[in-house]
Amino acid sequence: MAERSFAPRVFSGIQPSGGLTLGNYLGAIRRFVEMQDEGGYECIYCMVDLHAMTVWQDPAALTRNTRELCAGFIASGIDPEKAVLFNQSQVPEHVQLAWIFNTVARMGWMGRMTQWKDKAGKNAENASLGLFAYPALMAADILVYHATHVPVGEDQRQHLELTRDIALKFNYDYETEFFPITETVTEGAATRVMSLRDGSKKMSKSDPSDASRINMTDDADAIAKKIRKARTDPDPLPETLDGLEGRPEARNLINIYAALSDISAERAIANVAGQQFSQFKPMLAELAVEKMAPISNEMARLMEQPDEIDAILARGAERARGIAEPILKETYRIVGLVGA
Repeated sequence: MAERSFAPRVFSGIQPSGGLTLGNYLGAIRRFVEMQDEGGYECIYCMVDLHAMTVWQDPAALTRNTRELCAGFIASGIDPEKAVLFNQSQVPEHVQLAWIFNTVARMGWMGRMTQWKDKAGKNAENASLGLFAYPALMAADILVYHATHVPVGEDQRQHLELTRDIALKFNYDYETEFFPITETVTEGAATRVMSLRDGSKKMSKSDPSDASRINMTDDADAIAKKIRKARTDPDPLPETLDGLEGRPEARNLINIYAALSDISAERAIANVAGQQFSQFKPMLAELAVEKMAPISNEMARLMEQPDEIDAILARGAERARGIAEPILKETYRIVGLVGA
């Protein structure tokens, strides 16, 4: 059977669980903007609100967090006219295809997922079925658009491998080349941003210390203060990246500086070699304020206009369904569902 070709299409999503951080921006959202602006791809970006519900959500908070995530996308440079921007629950084809994939995926595949093990832990019997089946819905999110590229953080790479496995098994079982074998895109100097208080831990909204992270809603003063108070060590910055071995906090700040400056980590360390942190931190703080404060300001403006956000999401959902509906209909026909 001749291999099918697919038009280049990007899909990615973020859970609207609240508290967007610098890590979300540098690790994912900025890459979304770059792929939108590079051309050559149709870009589809989603607030995966159904995924958020795999753990209990306060309804009012879920509504606000979905709008805040949309505001974060737009303030960062996602253009709703260039990219398709919507929330997952408005496009029912996601869950319809997910059921088909639930019959394709295997329990053993799901049970091996690292995030399932981490989140369910020793309390797996009380975890939701949705949390266990999460990767099948994620595969449907991607493949209902025949997405060929998915920009994600390293922590989602295993789920993307499962998406490929599901596509391969579906194609094999039904003797077709209907679903693409999606490529994972993980690039950039700071795809994994670490805590400002502990360089061995990922920057996270769940950290009890607000000083551990830069929130995308932080104003200029808060951003600068957090950078100045970030944990470091007494040694000057070395001349090469090898000199940062065993210095996770220093390496984290260099990665952030490199990513915000759009340069490599190697060039970043060469630029500041020999500096004490008393010299480097003010420079980094100024850079972070320059890049992040305008995003914070625009997010605040958008959040004061929820109707504008809801209208953007509704238009995006209509465009998304225009792509997803015929792909789901053909999937139904392939598997033999009557009326497809």
